[in-house]
Amino acid sequence: MPQFATYPSLKDTAVLVTGGASGIGRTTVEAFADQGARVAFLDRDADRARQVTDTTGAPHALCDLRDIDAMKSAIAKLEADHGPFAVLVNNAAHDDRHDWKDVTPEYWDERQATNLRHQFFAIQSVAPGMIDAGGGSIINIGSNSWWEAGGGFPAYATAKAAIHGLTRTMARDLGDHRIRVNTVVPGWIMTDRQKDLWATPEGLEAHRARQCLPDLIDPEYVTRMVLWLASDDSAMCTASNFMVDAGSI
Repeated sequence: MPQFATYPSLKDTAVLVTGGASGIGRTTVEAFADQGARVAFLDRDADRARQVTDTTGAPHALCDLRDIDAMKSAIAKLEADHGPFAVLVNNAAHDDRHDWKDVTPEYWDERQATNLRHQFFAIQSVAPGMIDAGGGSIINIGSNSWWEAGGGFPAYATAKAAIHGLTRTMARDLGDHRIRVNTVVPGWIMTDRQKDLWATPEGLEAHRARQCLPDLIDPEYVTRMVLWLASDDSAMCTASNFMVDAGSI
């Protein structure tokens, strides 16, 4: 079994995770709670969010991140109880498959709202508190789907590619305030959703063949990179991509 690190700098640190009720987000909330951080999260799934809160003690606020005003209100509510956030993990996304021939302008816009737009406005919401505190860490979750030239979800892949541009420009804009902005780039992560919908035996074997490492990737490994980027151990890291893909590009 792997022996994972504990980061003293994360103890009592106020952390916000978007999409924290399932998948990588849930694992991330659990890991921050184990580190002694004061972690809170946003999600729209009331039942799953309640389960995470019950098991971790992490408070949550319900909102649909496509509704920016609702998201801002939810963040403000959590900040009122939690204090300004020193760490933001922009995790929420939905990688629905779609055929490029069927995409409408309305569907395209909805996919950008689901996978990209809220990341910027979450940064806009928490950055003033980080500036007042003298620093912080923002971790955007990208995807290696577009690095691999993966097909079957052009709107999703475009949104995830844009996150790297968002990271780079916000790292520049916020760097003078000692706010670090980085992207964690997962490969194909074996969340329950992936296993239920797309992880066929044939697909898994084909993907293993593209990886340098032979093992499938559990959400925990993405979370460990997030923890490191949130901690003081990564204090001089910003504007960068951190791959967790078993060398599959």
